[in-house]
Amino acid sequence: MTTNNPQTLAWHETLEIHELVAFQAIGLMKLKKGLKDIQDPELRKIYTKAIQGLDMNLRELLKFYPYAPQAQQTSDYRSTDSFLAGDLLAFAKTAVRNYAIAITETATPAVRKVMKKQLNQAIDMHEQIFSYMYKKGLYPSYNLSEILKNDMMLAKRAMSM
Repeated sequence: MTTNNPQTLAWHETLEIHELVAFQAIGLMKLKKGLKDIQDPELRKIYTKAIQGLDMNLRELLKFYPYAPQAQQTSDYRSTDSFLAGDLLAFAKTAVRNYAIAITETATPAVRKVMKKQLNQAIDMHEQIFSYMYKKGLYPSYNLSEILKNDMMLAKRAMSM
């Protein structure tokens, strides 16, 4: 951080960085696992480029973690449960966003009705997986230090695969 910038990140930007790191680390792991099954050279090249881009994104974003408010490391991290639950949480969150955007493009009442029903189902799924993760200690949403520690561990694991 430069002398023109504060020495601490704002809470809201820290949380946005957290969302980006968690989502991209999970994506990076999935891409790396899928790369071995790709036969087509052109698709393999695209995957490799995407992997390199996500790796760089994570490295750049992780540099801001020391400036996060109360970023201290203190807990254990269960990767398998956290990865799978986090992947489902990211999927549910993306579904909510996608449906919310899609509804604004509907002109047909029957389509809008179906999308509203499915949006509510996506919201319920997000709530269910979030509640599970919180209850099991996989997403300490009220402890920023723990969230950031988990992000760093997940990102480092993804980059080292």
